[in-house]
Amino acid sequence: MLDYIVVGLGLSGVAISEELEKRNKKFVVYEDNSQNSSYVAGGIFNPVILKRFTPAWKAAEQIKSAIPFYEQLEQKLHVRLIHNWNIYRRFHSVEERNEWFVAADRSSLSPFLDPDLKKNSNPNLIADHSLGKVLNTGNIDTENLLDSYSAYLKDKGTFKDERFDYSALKIEKDHFDYKGLKTTNIVFCEGYGLKKNPYFDYLPLNGNKGEYITIYSEDLNLDFAVKSSVFLLPLGNNLYKVGATYDHSDKTPETTTKAKERLIGQLKELIKCDFEVVDQVAGIRPAVADRRPLVGEHPEISNLYCCNGFGSRGVLIAPNMAVELIENIENGKPLDLEIDLQRFTQKYYSKN
Repeated sequence: MLDYIVVGLGLSGVAISEELEKRNKKFVVYEDNSQNSSYVAGGIFNPVILKRFTPAWKAAEQIKSAIPFYEQLEQKLHVRLIHNWNIYRRFHSVEERNEWFVAADRSSLSPFLDPDLKKNSNPNLIADHSLGKVLNTGNIDTENLLDSYSAYLKDKGTFKDERFDYSALKIEKDHFDYKGLKTTNIVFCEGYGLKKNPYFDYLPLNGNKGEYITIYSEDLNLDFAVKSSVFLLPLGNNLYKVGATYDHSDKTPETTTKAKERLIGQLKELIKCDFEVVDQVAGIRPAVADRRPLVGEHPEISNLYCCNGFGSRGVLIAPNMAVELIENIENGKPLDLEIDLQRFTQKYYSKN
Protein backbone atom coordinates (compact mmCIF):
# COMPACT_ATOMS: atom_id res chain seq x y z
CA MET A 1 0.00 0.00 0.00
CA LEU A 2 1.32 3.40 -1.00
CA ASP A 3 0.85 6.54 1.03
CA TYR A 4 0.57 8.76 -2.05
CA ILE A 5 0.26 8.85 -5.80
CA VAL A 6 1.46 12.16 -7.24
CA VAL A 7 0.21 13.07 -10.71
CA GLY A 8 2.45 15.53 -12.55
CA LEU A 9 6.13 16.40 -12.19
CA GLY A 10 6.38 20.12 -12.74
CA LEU A 11 7.49 22.49 -10.01
CA SER A 12 4.52 21.50 -7.86
CA GLY A 13 5.14 17.78 -8.29
CA VAL A 14 8.81 18.14 -7.39
CA ALA A 15 7.99 20.15 -4.26
CA ILE A 16 5.32 17.66 -3.16
CA SER A 17 7.67 14.72 -3.80
CA GLU A 18 10.41 16.36 -1.74
CA GLU A 19 8.04 16.98 1.15
CA LEU A 20 6.86 13.36 1.06
CA GLU A 21 10.39 12.02 0.94
CA LYS A 22 11.36 14.08 3.98
CA ARG A 23 8.54 12.39 5.85
CA ASN A 24 9.51 8.90 4.64
CA LYS A 25 6.25 8.42 2.78
CA LYS A 26 5.85 5.74 0.12
CA PHE A 27 4.82 7.32 -3.18
CA VAL A 28 5.02 7.10 -6.96
CA VAL A 29 4.85 9.91 -9.51
CA TYR A 30 3.04 9.78 -12.86
CA GLU A 31 4.21 12.14 -15.61
CA ASP A 32 3.47 12.06 -19.34
CA ASN A 33 5.05 15.40 -20.37
CA SER A 34 1.74 16.69 -21.70
CA GLN A 35 2.14 19.94 -19.75
CA ASN A 36 5.42 21.80 -20.05
CA SER A 37 4.97 25.26 -18.56
CA SER A 38 7.40 24.45 -15.73
CA TYR A 39 9.86 22.92 -18.21
CA VAL A 40 9.98 25.86 -20.62
CA ALA A 41 9.63 28.61 -18.00
CA GLY A 42 12.27 31.27 -17.59
CA GLY A 43 12.52 30.18 -13.96
CA ILE A 44 13.00 33.76 -12.80
CA PHE A 45 12.55 34.42 -9.10
CA ASN A 46 11.70 38.04 -8.50
CA PRO A 47 9.89 39.36 -5.41
CA VAL A 48 8.48 42.45 -7.13
CA ILE A 49 5.79 43.01 -9.75
CA LEU A 50 7.90 45.38 -11.81
CA LYS A 51 5.11 46.67 -13.99
CA ARG A 52 3.47 48.38 -11.01
CA PHE A 53 6.28 48.44 -8.41
CA THR A 54 4.32 46.33 -5.92
CA PRO A 55 5.47 43.31 -3.88
CA ALA A 56 4.50 39.91 -5.21
CA TRP A 57 2.11 37.91 -3.02
CA LYS A 58 3.96 36.80 0.16
CA ALA A 59 7.27 37.47 -1.59
CA ALA A 60 9.47 37.80 1.51
CA GLU A 61 8.12 34.57 3.02
CA GLN A 62 8.47 32.65 -0.24
CA ILE A 63 12.05 33.72 -0.98
CA LYS A 64 13.09 32.79 2.54
CA SER A 65 11.98 29.18 2.00
CA ALA A 66 12.43 28.77 -1.77
CA ILE A 67 16.17 29.47 -2.00
CA PRO A 68 17.14 26.88 0.67
CA PHE A 69 14.78 24.43 -1.05
CA TYR A 70 16.66 24.70 -4.35
CA GLU A 71 20.03 24.76 -2.60
CA GLN A 72 19.36 21.38 -1.01
CA LEU A 73 18.14 20.05 -4.37
CA GLU A 74 21.45 21.13 -5.91
CA GLN A 75 23.27 19.06 -3.28
CA LYS A 76 20.94 16.12 -3.68
CA LEU A 77 20.92 15.99 -7.48
CA HIS A 78 24.54 17.17 -7.99
CA VAL A 79 23.49 19.85 -10.47
CA ARG A 80 23.55 23.63 -10.58
CA LEU A 81 20.05 25.07 -10.42
CA ILE A 82 20.37 28.56 -8.92
CA HIS A 83 21.74 31.46 -10.95
CA ASN A 84 21.87 34.64 -8.89
CA TRP A 85 21.56 37.25 -11.61
CA ASN A 86 20.91 40.87 -10.84
CA ILE A 87 17.67 42.03 -12.42
CA TYR A 88 17.46 45.65 -13.49
CA ARG A 89 14.25 47.49 -14.34
CA ARG A 90 14.61 49.79 -17.32
CA PHE A 91 12.83 53.13 -16.82
CA HIS A 92 10.91 54.59 -19.74
CA SER A 93 10.61 58.10 -18.31
CA VAL A 94 11.64 60.43 -15.49
CA GLU A 95 8.17 59.93 -13.97
CA GLU A 96 8.67 56.17 -13.83
CA ARG A 97 12.04 56.67 -12.21
CA ASN A 98 10.44 58.86 -9.54
CA GLU A 99 7.83 56.15 -8.89
CA TRP A 100 10.73 53.78 -8.17
CA PHE A 101 12.07 56.08 -5.43
CA VAL A 102 8.61 56.30 -3.84
CA ALA A 103 8.23 52.50 -3.96
CA ALA A 104 11.72 51.92 -2.52
CA ASP A 105 10.71 53.92 0.56
CA ARG A 106 7.84 51.56 1.39
CA SER A 107 8.57 49.03 4.11
CA SER A 108 7.18 46.17 2.00
CA LEU A 109 9.51 46.98 -0.90
CA SER A 110 12.64 48.47 0.68
CA PRO A 111 14.29 45.01 1.09
CA PHE A 112 13.91 44.44 -2.66
CA LEU A 113 14.45 47.79 -4.43
CA ASP A 114 17.85 49.50 -4.44
CA PRO A 115 17.37 53.29 -4.24
CA ASP A 116 20.74 53.87 -5.95
CA LEU A 117 20.13 53.82 -9.69
CA LYS A 118 22.56 52.34 -12.21
CA LYS A 119 23.63 54.41 -15.18
CA ASN A 120 23.63 52.33 -18.33
CA SER A 121 27.16 51.70 -19.63
CA ASN A 122 26.31 49.10 -22.28
CA PRO A 123 26.33 50.75 -25.74
CA ASN A 124 23.95 48.10 -27.10
CA LEU A 125 21.33 48.48 -24.36
CA ILE A 126 18.75 51.23 -24.82
CA ALA A 127 18.23 52.69 -21.34
CA ASP A 128 18.34 56.49 -21.40
CA HIS A 129 16.63 56.94 -18.01
CA SER A 130 18.92 54.65 -15.99
CA LEU A 131 18.18 51.27 -14.43
CA GLY A 132 16.80 50.22 -11.05
CA LYS A 133 18.31 47.19 -9.34
CA VAL A 134 15.99 44.56 -7.83
CA LEU A 135 17.52 42.64 -4.93
CA ASN A 136 17.16 38.92 -4.11
CA THR A 137 16.68 37.90 -7.74
CA GLY A 138 17.91 35.29 -10.19
CA ASN A 139 16.59 32.24 -11.94
CA ILE A 140 16.20 28.51 -11.42
CA ASP A 141 17.25 26.20 -14.25
CA THR A 142 13.87 24.49 -14.42
CA GLU A 143 14.80 22.29 -17.38
CA ASN A 144 17.81 20.89 -15.53
CA LEU A 145 15.75 20.52 -12.36
CA LEU A 146 12.96 18.51 -13.97
CA ASP A 147 15.30 16.32 -16.04
CA SER A 148 17.48 15.58 -13.01
CA TYR A 149 14.58 14.98 -10.66
CA SER A 150 12.78 12.59 -12.99
CA ALA A 151 16.06 10.67 -13.41
CA TYR A 152 16.41 10.57 -9.62
CA LEU A 153 12.90 9.12 -9.23
CA LYS A 154 13.51 6.61 -12.03
CA ASP A 155 16.61 5.36 -10.22
CA LYS A 156 14.48 4.87 -7.11
CA GLY A 157 11.79 3.06 -9.09
CA THR A 158 9.12 5.59 -8.12
CA PHE A 159 8.56 7.25 -11.52
CA LYS A 160 5.86 6.19 -14.00
CA ASP A 161 6.44 7.63 -17.46
CA GLU A 162 2.82 7.39 -18.56
CA ARG A 163 -0.46 9.26 -18.71
CA PHE A 164 -2.66 8.95 -15.63
CA ASP A 165 -5.94 7.36 -16.75
CA TYR A 166 -8.73 8.85 -14.63
CA SER A 167 -11.18 6.17 -15.80
CA ALA A 168 -8.96 3.47 -14.26
CA LEU A 169 -9.13 5.00 -10.78
CA LYS A 170 -11.31 3.08 -8.33
CA ILE A 171 -12.45 4.90 -5.21
CA GLU A 172 -12.72 2.41 -2.36
CA LYS A 173 -13.92 3.00 1.20
CA ASP A 174 -10.52 3.70 2.76
CA HIS A 175 -8.13 3.85 -0.21
CA PHE A 176 -7.79 4.27 -3.96
CA ASP A 177 -6.99 1.50 -6.41
CA TYR A 178 -5.24 2.50 -9.62
CA LYS A 179 -4.42 -0.40 -11.93
CA GLY A 180 -3.69 -2.60 -8.94
CA LEU A 181 -1.70 0.05 -7.07
CA LYS A 182 -3.35 0.85 -3.76
CA THR A 183 -2.80 4.24 -2.15
CA THR A 184 -4.22 6.26 0.72
CA ASN A 185 -3.89 9.67 -0.97
CA ILE A 186 -3.63 11.18 -4.44
CA VAL A 187 -2.26 14.65 -5.19
CA PHE A 188 -2.81 16.16 -8.64
CA CYS A 189 -0.04 18.57 -9.72
CA GLU A 190 -0.97 18.80 -13.38
CA GLY A 191 -0.66 22.47 -14.22
CA TYR A 192 -3.08 23.49 -16.95
CA GLY A 193 -3.77 19.77 -17.46
CA LEU A 194 -6.12 20.07 -14.49
CA LYS A 195 -8.73 21.32 -16.96
CA LYS A 196 -9.04 17.74 -18.23
CA ASN A 197 -9.22 16.25 -14.74
CA PRO A 198 -12.83 15.13 -14.10
CA TYR A 199 -12.40 15.62 -10.35
CA PHE A 200 -11.10 19.20 -10.43
CA ASP A 201 -12.18 20.58 -13.80
CA TYR A 202 -14.80 22.76 -12.07
CA LEU A 203 -12.09 25.04 -10.67
CA PRO A 204 -11.60 28.44 -12.39
CA LEU A 205 -8.19 27.69 -13.86
CA ASN A 206 -7.75 30.17 -16.70
CA GLY A 207 -4.54 29.20 -18.42
CA ASN A 208 -2.57 31.74 -20.38
CA LYS A 209 0.00 30.85 -22.98
CA GLY A 210 3.55 32.06 -22.65
CA GLU A 211 6.21 31.93 -25.35
CA TYR A 212 9.95 32.59 -25.08
CA ILE A 213 12.62 32.96 -27.70
CA THR A 214 16.33 32.32 -27.25
CA ILE A 215 18.68 34.61 -29.15
CA TYR A 216 22.38 34.53 -29.98
CA SER A 217 24.29 37.80 -30.03
CA GLU A 218 28.06 38.24 -30.00
CA ASP A 219 27.77 42.00 -29.50
CA LEU A 220 25.32 42.36 -26.63
CA ASN A 221 27.75 41.43 -23.80
CA LEU A 222 25.15 41.68 -21.05
CA ASP A 223 25.88 40.13 -17.65
CA PHE A 224 22.63 41.00 -15.87
CA ALA A 225 18.93 40.52 -16.57
CA VAL A 226 16.80 43.44 -17.74
CA LYS A 227 13.05 43.90 -17.34
CA SER A 228 11.35 46.23 -19.77
CA SER A 229 8.31 45.23 -21.81
CA VAL A 230 10.04 41.83 -21.84
CA PHE A 231 12.62 40.06 -19.70
CA LEU A 232 16.08 39.70 -21.20
CA LEU A 233 18.01 36.99 -19.38
CA PRO A 234 21.66 36.01 -20.03
CA LEU A 235 22.21 32.26 -20.38
CA GLY A 236 25.95 32.34 -21.08
CA ASN A 237 27.88 31.69 -24.31
CA ASN A 238 26.26 34.74 -25.97
CA LEU A 239 22.79 33.23 -25.54
CA TYR A 240 19.86 35.14 -24.03
CA LYS A 241 16.29 34.19 -23.19
CA VAL A 242 13.64 36.74 -24.15
CA GLY A 243 10.04 36.67 -22.98
CA ALA A 244 7.45 36.10 -22.26
CA THR A 245 4.17 36.64 -24.04
CA TYR A 246 0.77 36.40 -22.33
CA ASP A 247 -2.07 35.04 -24.46
CA HIS A 248 -5.37 34.27 -22.73
CA SER A 249 -7.15 32.93 -25.82
CA ASP A 250 -4.68 30.50 -27.41
CA LYS A 251 -4.47 27.25 -25.43
CA THR A 252 -2.48 25.25 -27.99
CA PRO A 253 1.00 23.97 -27.05
CA GLU A 254 2.69 24.99 -30.31
CA THR A 255 4.89 28.04 -30.79
CA THR A 256 3.56 30.81 -33.03
CA THR A 257 5.03 33.24 -35.54
CA LYS A 258 2.87 35.98 -34.02
CA ALA A 259 4.52 35.62 -30.60
CA LYS A 260 7.99 35.40 -32.12
CA GLU A 261 7.49 38.61 -34.10
CA ARG A 262 6.08 40.39 -31.06
CA LEU A 263 9.06 39.42 -28.90
CA ILE A 264 11.51 40.46 -31.61
CA GLY A 265 9.75 43.82 -31.88
CA GLN A 266 9.90 44.38 -28.13
CA LEU A 267 13.54 43.30 -28.03
CA LYS A 268 14.47 45.80 -30.74
CA GLU A 269 13.13 48.54 -28.48
CA LEU A 270 15.55 47.35 -25.79
CA ILE A 271 18.78 46.54 -27.65
CA LYS A 272 20.47 47.92 -30.76
CA CYS A 273 22.80 45.18 -31.92
CA ASP A 274 22.43 42.23 -34.26
CA PHE A 275 20.99 38.99 -32.94
CA GLU A 276 19.72 35.67 -34.24
CA VAL A 277 16.73 33.73 -32.92
CA VAL A 278 17.94 30.18 -32.27
CA ASP A 279 15.03 28.66 -30.34
CA GLN A 280 11.41 29.22 -29.36
CA VAL A 281 9.30 27.44 -26.74
CA ALA A 282 5.73 27.67 -25.49
CA GLY A 283 3.74 26.53 -22.46
CA ILE A 284 0.39 27.16 -20.79
CA ARG A 285 0.63 28.79 -17.36
CA PRO A 286 -1.95 27.50 -14.86
CA ALA A 287 -3.37 30.88 -13.81
CA VAL A 288 -6.34 31.27 -11.45
CA ALA A 289 -9.13 33.85 -11.54
CA ASP A 290 -8.13 35.43 -8.20
CA ARG A 291 -4.36 35.01 -8.76
CA ARG A 292 -3.96 32.61 -5.84
CA PRO A 293 -2.99 28.92 -5.87
CA LEU A 294 -5.46 26.05 -5.82
CA VAL A 295 -4.54 23.82 -2.89
CA GLY A 296 -6.62 21.37 -0.91
CA GLU A 297 -9.02 18.46 -0.84
CA HIS A 298 -11.85 17.60 -3.20
CA PRO A 299 -15.25 18.81 -1.87
CA GLU A 300 -16.70 15.27 -1.70
CA ILE A 301 -13.94 12.70 -2.16
CA SER A 302 -11.70 12.36 0.87
CA ASN A 303 -7.93 12.10 0.37
CA LEU A 304 -8.08 13.39 -3.21
CA TYR A 305 -6.04 16.60 -3.45
CA CYS A 306 -4.90 19.34 -5.77
CA CYS A 307 -1.76 21.51 -5.63
CA ASN A 308 -1.88 23.80 -8.60
CA GLY A 309 -2.45 27.25 -10.10
CA PHE A 310 0.90 28.94 -9.49
CA GLY A 311 0.78 31.16 -12.58
CA SER A 312 4.12 32.66 -13.58
CA ARG A 313 5.69 32.51 -10.10
CA GLY A 314 5.88 28.78 -9.56
CA VAL A 315 9.57 28.71 -8.63
CA LEU A 316 8.83 30.85 -5.56
CA ILE A 317 5.37 29.55 -4.69
CA ALA A 318 5.74 25.76 -5.09
CA PRO A 319 7.94 24.93 -2.06
CA ASN A 320 5.65 26.69 0.44
CA MET A 321 2.47 25.30 -1.09
CA ALA A 322 3.80 21.75 -0.85
CA VAL A 323 4.60 22.20 2.83
CA GLU A 324 1.16 23.69 3.51
CA LEU A 325 -0.69 20.86 1.77
CA ILE A 326 1.27 17.98 3.30
CA GLU A 327 1.05 19.59 6.75
CA ASN A 328 -2.70 19.78 6.23
CA ILE A 329 -2.96 16.14 5.18
CA GLU A 330 -0.59 14.63 7.72
CA ASN A 331 -1.13 16.86 10.76
CA GLY A 332 -4.48 18.50 10.17
CA LYS A 333 -3.04 22.01 10.03
CA PRO A 334 -5.65 24.28 8.40
CA LEU A 335 -4.80 25.69 4.99
CA ASP A 336 -4.44 29.41 4.50
CA LEU A 337 -7.90 30.51 3.35
CA GLU A 338 -6.33 32.43 0.46
CA ILE A 339 -5.09 29.20 -1.15
CA ASP A 340 -7.74 26.70 -0.03
CA LEU A 341 -9.63 25.57 -3.11
CA GLN A 342 -12.79 25.35 -0.97
CA ARG A 343 -13.16 29.09 -1.59
CA PHE A 344 -14.60 28.12 -4.98
CA THR A 345 -16.82 25.22 -3.91
CA GLN A 346 -20.08 27.08 -3.40
CA LYS A 347 -19.85 29.05 -6.64
CA TYR A 348 -18.41 26.46 -9.03
CA TYR A 349 -18.93 22.93 -7.71
CA SER A 350 -22.08 20.98 -8.51
CA LYS A 351 -22.57 17.89 -6.39
CA ASN A 352 -22.93 14.69 -8.33
